[in-house]
Amino acid sequence: MRAYIDSDVLIWHLRGEQKARNLLLQLRDEEHYDLYTGAIQRAEVVFFMKPEEEQDTKLFLSQIKTRSVDQEIVDNAGILYRKWNPSHGIDVNDAILAATVIQTGGRIYTLNIKHFPMPGINVQKAW
Repeated sequence: MRAYIDSDVLIWHLRGEQKARNLLLQLRDEEHYDLYTGAIQRAEVVFFMKPEEEQDTKLFLSQIKTRSVDQEIVDNAGILYRKWNPSHGIDVNDAILAATVIQTGGRIYTLNIKHFPMPGINVQKAW
């Protein structure tokens, strides 16, 4: 099964949060999940890293597969965004990750489960 790791969990891991590290190790080693992140979530990490963080960040991200965004994901994310933004304030990044999971299957691990109110989305609070 695929475990999609949201950017908040990735960032906490890079900041040294032991709970993030434990989650990733558990998912990979004990539960044998394939670790993924969405292209936009990876961008959130890469765009805001500092120059001195680049080597460690890229090494860490090389251990997590990045799912690309295609036309179908974008079109479905637009539908999700228009439906859920007014009532739940989801952003474009969340809608794209949700559409990615709808297309590929898997579970989202995040600290912000309220960003994924869509029925049928398998989401779990990271810790």
